[in-house]
Parts: sequence; C-alpha cells; structure tokens
Amino acid sequence: MSRSLRHGALAATALVFSIAGLSACGAGNDAQTLQVRPDNAATAVDSIKIQNLNIITQPEPDAEGPAVIAATLFNDGAKQEVVEKVTLPGTDAIVKLQGAKGKGPLVVPAGGRVIIGGKDNASAVIENGSQAGRNGNVQTVAFTFSETGEIALGAAIVPATGFFKDFGPSSLPSAKPMPTPSDSASETPGEQSEAPGEQSGSPSATPTDSATPTDDAAAGH
Repeated sequence: MSRSLRHGALAATALVFSIAGLSACGAGNDAQTLQVRPDNAATAVDSIKIQNLNIITQPEPDAEGPAVIAATLFNDGAKQEVVEKVTLPGTDAIVKLQGAKGKGPLVVPAGGRVIIGGKDNASAVIENGSQAGRNGNVQTVAFTFSETGEIALGAAIVPATGFFKDFGPSSLPSAKPMPTPSDSASETPGEQSEAPGEQSGSPSATPTDSATPTDDAAAGH
C-alpha cells in the first residue's frame, strides 16, 4: 500500500513540473517576461551559417544614437555571397551595410567567413537605434544573400556594455559648446597682435625698396 502511495506521489510531482514547463513556454519569447537571457541566435540555410547574432544598442539607457547588428556569417559554398540588405521586419529601421574598414560591399567569400561588428570588421548600422527595440527583447533580423536569398532569425537586443562593449556603438559626441564672452575676449588680443605684425612688415619693406635705386646709382658711377 505504501509503495502505491509513493508511485502516486512521484506521478503528481512529474505532472506539476510538466505544467510549470508549459506555463513558461506560454509566456512567449520575450526575454523580459521569461527573466532569462536568450542564447546568441544561430541558424544554417544551404551553405550559409549565421552565428552569434545580436542587436547592440547604446551603452547608456535612453541615449540617442545608432544601434548595430553583430554576427558571424559563414559560407561553405563554392561561390561568394554578397549580403545585399539587412532588414528588421515589422519596423521602418534602415540598416546601412559596409565591408571591413568601411570599404566596399559586405561579401562573404566562398569557404570563408565575415565578422560583423567590432573594430575594422564589416558593419551593419541601424541609423535610428530606437527602432531596433527595447533591451532584453528579441527582434527578427532578415539577411538577404545574393545566392541563398533571405534568411531570418531572432536576435537578442542588448546594450553595448560588458562583453558587448567592443562590438556595439558608442554614445554620440556632445554638441560643440558655443564660445563664451570670456573666450571671445581672450581671442581679441591675438587678432590685434597679428595686425601690428602686418603693419610692421610694410614699413620694413619700404626702406629696402628705396635703397634699391641708391645702389643702382652707385653702380652707375
């Protein structure tokens, strides 16, 4: 009888864990809802593999400026692939693509790879970072390749802090401050000091010019 009770208790416990797991799945893919940090997105279609995909926003909360897409693209095919465009479906975000060191299109060589994000690497910049979404959420990113076509997958949105600091955007520089009256006053003597120099140059040239006829006259005698 006690053995039956033990089996019944184990079955009830398993049912509770199953319901808890289903409840977590029903919460959706929103990382803030699940209170977990999703793994870096990865997928493979034909000869193209996309790994370590993230959208990286400004390091400071609510800071204005661009966001960037960071990923590694692998091409196991026999032909190079050009990333023709990258979009964020469901948004009006514009993503600007550039090859490594800002040169040429974003090309994934045959049998090679391309890193997007970080110093001297290829870049995919979301001009208006606020359109990328909120930190902690997941946003779909669609890559369009010249041979393979479109590949879409979800990317975690994270700020450019910690591990992502060297791959994300930096804060926009502050506006250049307007000169203060004291600065203007300090520049006035400098401007005036140049004027006497220019005037002193003119008189010094005059005696030299006047001396030239005298020398010619002496040579004539």
